[in-house]
Amino acid sequence: MPQTVDHVRLSRDGRALVILDQSRLPNHSEYIVLASAEAMYEAIKSLRVRGAPAIGIFAGFAMYVLARRMDMNSRAAFDKEFFEKSAYLNSSRPTAVNLSWALKRMEGVLSAHGELSPGELLPLLKAEAQAILDEDIAMCKAISEYGLSLLKEGDGVLTHCNAGPIATSRYGTAIGPLILGAEKGISFRAFADETRPLLQGARLTSYELQKAGVDVTLICDNMASIVMKNGWVQYCFVGCDRVAANGDAANKIGTSGVAILAKHYGIPFYVLGPTSTVDMNCPDGEHIEIELREGSEIREKWYSEPMAPEGVKCYNPAFDVTDHELISGIITEKGICRPPYTESLKKLFE
Repeated sequence: MPQTVDHVRLSRDGRALVILDQSRLPNHSEYIVLASAEAMYEAIKSLRVRGAPAIGIFAGFAMYVLARRMDMNSRAAFDKEFFEKSAYLNSSRPTAVNLSWALKRMEGVLSAHGELSPGELLPLLKAEAQAILDEDIAMCKAISEYGLSLLKEGDGVLTHCNAGPIATSRYGTAIGPLILGAEKGISFRAFADETRPLLQGARLTSYELQKAGVDVTLICDNMASIVMKNGWVQYCFVGCDRVAANGDAANKIGTSGVAILAKHYGIPFYVLGPTSTVDMNCPDGEHIEIELREGSEIREKWYSEPMAPEGVKCYNPAFDVTDHELISGIITEKGICRPPYTESLKKLFE
């Protein structure tokens, strides 16, 4: 029986994707059905599906669904449309490497089986999408175990943005150790930054941790310093959307500020993510493209009326890059990488 997750799954007939609309949480648990490339693109762009690993899982199954609607009579026409649709989905969000990583894996099925007809490719594409999901479930469990090995009963852990089950497959990455610990009866105190302007920490992380029975306290982003100063935080655990070869890590905007504060207060700062988020072709953070989003998210999203003057200029980067020198360790499913990251990350792929 293939493993499934509730927040990204195939429809019963396999001709559409069904996803939990994360943009509606925590007050509304709504599922939407996606059958076209345009609807899938919009779901990624508008953050209905988000979290680097979850986007990768989504992309794999999306290409299988789209492939079922392509020309089955001509392999050349099938390949042309498949690669066009893959490139289209890849353009939806530039920062998270898992999107392009998963799409390349799906493209690789076509490249490895040039002799097969489109109909013969379909079960192989479905199997590859399922493999991406199965691998992520195993990776999240391993990452959570490695992260949990650092913690002791009663520790306080601050996290930024959302890197829980709905951003991945199961357990999550950054908050996976806390959820796994709760399963084992170990108590921790979590502090979740709200993560403006999208409030993914407030809407999603606090929702997931509370649901898992973890003692969670929601704080505004600008409260991280006083929480650290009070001695309530022993570790900072954050997720990542792309890790460069030198250990620089891109994550939700505000993460680098948390790392700077953690260094000031002598708090270990860890980045948690699967090896699929490590981009060895990207030398450093300067080469990570940062997605810029609409200023309306700052001015008016979540408000009944705009909370800024009409026409004011807004700068709204979705991510920032944390310098490798601020990172105590990078936790992957293969273990905990330590500085120098140019060496430890390279060993992951040997």
